[in-house]
Amino acid sequence: MSKRRGMGMRAPGSGGIGNIAQQIQQMRQEMLKAQEELSQETLQVTAGGGAVSIVITGHQRIQSITLKPEIVNPDDIEMLQDLLVAAVNQAIEQSQARAAQRLEGLTDGLSIPGLF
Repeated sequence: MSKRRGMGMRAPGSGGIGNIAQQIQQMRQEMLKAQEELSQETLQVTAGGGAVSIVITGHQRIQSITLKPEIVNPDDIEMLQDLLVAAVNQAIEQSQARAAQRLEGLTDGLSIPGLF
């Protein structure tokens, strides 16, 4: 007499699809919460020895750009443009790094191809 397990039978302790779905739902809720928190967080980044200051949110939205008056030279617009580009890029990079750091812990141990 052979013993066969039915399609609905699982080994004791196995999580099954329901458990995975529950974990994904919990992870989704945690990610939404982290994303909301990131939208409220700001970073202040400076460039050019403090000549340019940028405030950016965790969602890479620039809130303000402050320039020291002495860097505004009508005869050297290119220098000002270069400082602004450097400051904006630095602010975006730091904001993205913070977001990645906040969200990476939420996906630990879960590897679903094509999901991330």
